[in-house]
Amino acid sequence: MDWRSINFDWNRARAVLVTAEEGSLSAAARALGLAQPTLGRQVDALEQELGVVLFERFGRGVQLTPAGHELIGHLRAMGDAASQLSLSAFGQNEAVEGLVTISASDAYAGLLLPPILKRLRKAEPRITIEILADNTAADLMRREADIAIRNFRPREPDLVAKLIRETGARFYGSPAYLDSLGPMTGPADLTRADLIAPGDPTAFIAALEHKGLTISADRVPLRCASYLAMWEMVKLGLGLGLLDERLGDAEPAVRRALPDYVPFTFPIWLVAHREIHRSRRLRLVFDFLAEALRTQEAG
Repeated sequence: MDWRSINFDWNRARAVLVTAEEGSLSAAARALGLAQPTLGRQVDALEQELGVVLFERFGRGVQLTPAGHELIGHLRAMGDAASQLSLSAFGQNEAVEGLVTISASDAYAGLLLPPILKRLRKAEPRITIEILADNTAADLMRREADIAIRNFRPREPDLVAKLIRETGARFYGSPAYLDSLGPMTGPADLTRADLIAPGDPTAFIAALEHKGLTISADRVPLRCASYLAMWEMVKLGLGLGLLDERLGDAEPAVRRALPDYVPFTFPIWLVAHREIHRSRRLRLVFDFLAEALRTQEAG
């Protein structure tokens, strides 16, 4: 390879790639932990080095130019290669100490993981744990997290996945709210209740219709993207909420709306990059979580 033909700064290439993926200079700067002017100068410098305009600015966002679209595939390949290099080097670390990042939904992060992490910290105090509480799946291939707790099986061949268990989701409400509804003997009685939608209410209603329940939009007067926020509303008697039965049954401030009705069942998967096999620290945390999630009761 003629290395002299590579006449641009690779670090600036990363700045351009992240800007293209994030859609704005401000979002890219946050993702890279840089000041926005610094990131902007890196993008401008690469455009000058390559002799092409990569972005069109509009408002607070950016769009790739035709030249940018031509080059972005090469930049993504560079990013993937850099990620693989980082993963391989990270996997060589044999120390049982350092940082491990775990991605989980806000409900699992706030209600299921804390007692598990308490035991893990006692067993391995040299390991630092960072929790990404987000209801969108972290990209493990790009090292957004080391380990993820998911409710779906990953398809990427470079990921390691372990099925922990199957669990059910039930409707819960505060005792006072359930008493105000009167006796509930079957799923059809849910049409008399106010339901709190976690996330997209249209998808929520469609999922219930798939289970044979026709719920009108006016029966879903509260919607939020956070399961923890939904759960606080349920405890205050604002309506019924749907949650993993381990979490719901562990909360004394609520009870099952229909004790024998389980509208949804779903798996719990523990997922990591395959480089976990080369890191004692990650493997220890992965195995600890797998056993704890299999046996741990919430609360």
